Amino acid sequence: MNKKILIPAIVVFVLALIYFFWGTTSDDKQDITVTARKGPFEIAVNTTGELEALNSVNVQGPSSGLRAIQVWEVKINKLIPEGTVVKKGDRIGELDKSSVVDKLRARETELTKAESQYTQTMLDTALSLRKARDNLVDLEFAVEEKRIVLEQSQFEPPATIKQAEIELEKAQRAFEQASSNYKIEVDQAKAKMQEKSATLSQEQASVDFMGKLLEEFIILAPEDGMVIYARDWNGRKKKEGSTVQTWNPTVATLPDLTSMISKTYVNEVDIMKIQKGQIVKIGLDAFPDKKMTGEVINVANMGEQKPNSDAKVFEVTIKVNESDTTLRPAMTTSNIISCETIPEAIFLPLECLHSQGDSISYVYKKEGLTVVKQQVIVGKTNENEAIVEMGINEGDICLLSTPEGKEEDEVKLLDMEETDVVARKNDL
Repeated sequence: MNKKILIPAIVVFVLALIYFFWGTTSDDKQDITVTARKGPFEIAVNTTGELEALNSVNVQGPSSGLRAIQVWEVKINKLIPEGTVVKKGDRIGELDKSSVVDKLRARETELTKAESQYTQTMLDTALSLRKARDNLVDLEFAVEEKRIVLEQSQFEPPATIKQAEIELEKAQRAFEQASSNYKIEVDQAKAKMQEKSATLSQEQASVDFMGKLLEEFIILAPEDGMVIYARDWNGRKKKEGSTVQTWNPTVATLPDLTSMISKTYVNEVDIMKIQKGQIVKIGLDAFPDKKMTGEVINVANMGEQKPNSDAKVFEVTIKVNESDTTLRPAMTTSNIISCETIPEAIFLPLECLHSQGDSISYVYKKEGLTVVKQQVIVGKTNENEAIVEMGINEGDICLLSTPEGKEEDEVKLLDMEETDVVARKNDL
């Protein structure tokens, strides 16, 4: 009796083993499975950034001086190597002087012309005033002569006396008119000299200004520090042959390396997750073993266009907590910004999730020896995983890819009342 029971049991067991090994290896041998895990779920945003100094001193070329002479940009002729440690007053570079030198020569020509005109006007006025003074002296002698004639004609006939009186009066009027004209000529001479003097002073000031401006074309370090060159509008660092504009005169910076930041950019999809004060894990491409921490200190309100891309990004500034002598500006950082940590959740890799239309998400879940298309309610996600709020439990086994022959299967839907409860919970 025992043998009659044992033999069929053995046959069933063997058949089951054959089905399990043969069937699964033939149909599911390519399927990779994962187990739904339960535990803390971290939502983070990964970005790549670049180190900068939090505080730095700008090294600038001439700005307002160039605008004053209507020169809007100048070329950089010489620069010392980036990373050079300099002392205050050390020479960092030199700008091309040609545009200012040309204007200086033109102004020097105008200055020479103004000096010549000033001298000529001074000589002309001196001669004209001398003639006027000589004329006054002659007229004064004429008045005196007419007065003597009048005195000597006292015993002459009345007509002769009257004629002498008239001649004296005419001489006096001529003298008075000449004296008045002389005063006007003096005032005119002063006005002309003032005009020529003002023109001369203006031209001299222009020449002096340009000469002093040329001294600023030698770029000197305003403080001690390490030279880091600024970037142009296209993101390229300034070098010999680059230009310095009046609206952007910064050639380089001297950073304070004791306090660093990582400047990074976050895409518009993730920017709503980023807030000031969030903790950041920072890695250095140059030193993979070095791990640091940071804090988000600024999030841009306005997005900007990425070069050669339609994507919009927002600038995010992260302050590095540690001070390290190995940190240098322009080093590349990997930043993991911790946005939120959910203490307990069930989650799966994103590759497990599939969608039907716009409303139903599902996974391929193993139930015994079969695989079903199970509807799930998906919660928050990070770059690799997603929270599953309904549809699977901790320990459920799900497939990473679509199993062969299961594409057309019906989705096993969840209870509508339960999904409504979850939806209302998420809305809150």
